Amino acid sequence: MDIQLLHQPDNAIAHVKLEAGEEIVAQAGAMVAMSGSINSSTTLRKGKGGGIMGGLKRMLAGESLFLSVFRSPVPNSEIWFAPKLMGDLLLYQMQGDEFVVQASSYLASGSNVDIDLGWQGFKSLFSGESIFWLSVSGQGPLLVTSFGAIYEIDVDGEYIVDTGHIVAFEKTLSFKVGKANPSWMGAFLGGEGLVCRFKGKGKLYCQTHNPGSFGLKVGSRLPPR
Repeated sequence: MDIQLLHQPDNAIAHVKLEAGEEIVAQAGAMVAMSGSINSSTTLRKGKGGGIMGGLKRMLAGESLFLSVFRSPVPNSEIWFAPKLMGDLLLYQMQGDEFVVQASSYLASGSNVDIDLGWQGFKSLFSGESIFWLSVSGQGPLLVTSFGAIYEIDVDGEYIVDTGHIVAFEKTLSFKVGKANPSWMGAFLGGEGLVCRFKGKGKLYCQTHNPGSFGLKVGSRLPPR
């Protein structure tokens, strides 16, 4: 399998070449175009993060209940994937370690990559923001999307990020959700909202734009229905 990312960072699209017998799993609706030889099907997946419970947890996180599977019976087939929002793509190679991805940022992955809604999601829910994070494990390529450009941060110690700008991070980092300002009044007046305080050593991936803030900004200017 060969994956090339094009038109980064504002209009990124993934060009995937599949050899005979290879398959890739994607979020429903992520496919833009593909070779006529590719077979597509819908699945709830099996194993970790699969089945009915796995699908329901993905739906709880704001994603589709189902996933799409694309399999090539012949060599040199191609398929294109793109995010729903204008933004960037990250190609991350899973090597057996755990990787945490904001649920809305998952786009596609190899068939040996497992996706599950981990405890991070519930921790975020109780913090007051509807953020769910997927626990990703296994071996193979993982495609992650963003709103705006993705930038990488090598954390060594402590690092603070607004919750709306987090795309993904390595599980070697621990985190706590809290307010940006010591006082609630200061946090409210400063407009920063909630932040994640990361500790440890590992890679953190952030996006330049906040989808929630953008939605509120645009929504307030739309005519009433």
